Amino acid sequence: MRVDAPAPPRRSRWGGATGPVFVSLYTVLLLAFGLGPTGYAIYLSMTNASGQFTGLGQYVKAFGDFRFAGAFVNIGTYLALWLVTLLVLVVVLALMLHRLGRWASSALRFMFYLPGALAGVASVLVWLFMLDPSASPFSSVLHLLGQDTLADTILPSHLALVFMVIAFWTGAGGWIIVMYGALNNIPLEVLDAAKVDGASTLQLAWHIEIPMIKKWIYYMLILAFATGTQLFVEPQLVYAASGGDVSPTWSPNELAYTFAFQNGNFNQAAAVSICLLLLSLIVALFLVFRSGLFDVEEDA
Repeated sequence: MRVDAPAPPRRSRWGGATGPVFVSLYTVLLLAFGLGPTGYAIYLSMTNASGQFTGLGQYVKAFGDFRFAGAFVNIGTYLALWLVTLLVLVVVLALMLHRLGRWASSALRFMFYLPGALAGVASVLVWLFMLDPSASPFSSVLHLLGQDTLADTILPSHLALVFMVIAFWTGAGGWIIVMYGALNNIPLEVLDAAKVDGASTLQLAWHIEIPMIKKWIYYMLILAFATGTQLFVEPQLVYAASGGDVSPTWSPNELAYTFAFQNGNFNQAAAVSICLLLLSLIVALFLVFRSGLFDVEEDA
């Protein structure tokens, strides 16, 4: 007796339209607040104040400014400290949380995530208080390190480290939770098989868990790098707190702000902004292709 195969389920008339509707809404916002301003910035960076085409002239002027190289060296130093610290500590803490019991893990994840509520200006103000030896609860530690005043703590040579600590305090908690969730997606059969084969905790982490969350780690680095290049609020507040001892153009974003709103030169400001955009795009593309972030994994 022949048995007919069951008919495929009927798709809703609206089912195929749901995706395009949601994508279209995002596309409108992307064009209005992403690609549109970027295109305008490119136009400004290749013209002068009169609207005449200057090619790469504004870029040449920006590169020749005595503050340009210093701002990019500062942000490069900060990014190196920030990304290495983020990569090592986030992955290690996520692995540790993954091995704890349910309640302990939940409590610690909440504690790690909590500082994210004080992002931006609030976090900088908190840390200015914490770094002031005359008011900080850790004043004895600061004095032991030779920091007797706030001016000592926020010396220009210390700023990359200070901003790294602030960034880690406010941003690492969210990434720890993301990595914890990625670790939860690793099949238990794989972990159990490795344990049966005699893998130690360190071997399990290095050879199984970290490789299986590699794409999430690269994703974290891409977004952290892009965010780090945009550093502005932190050095601006530290500049105000230092009474002028810290450069008002410590970061490229501050330099662009100075060009635009103090010198009235929006064209050079746009050139600096496009340089930051290109830097982020180059690093992002390198990491995407290096990691195969968007490769589709076919089921066996």
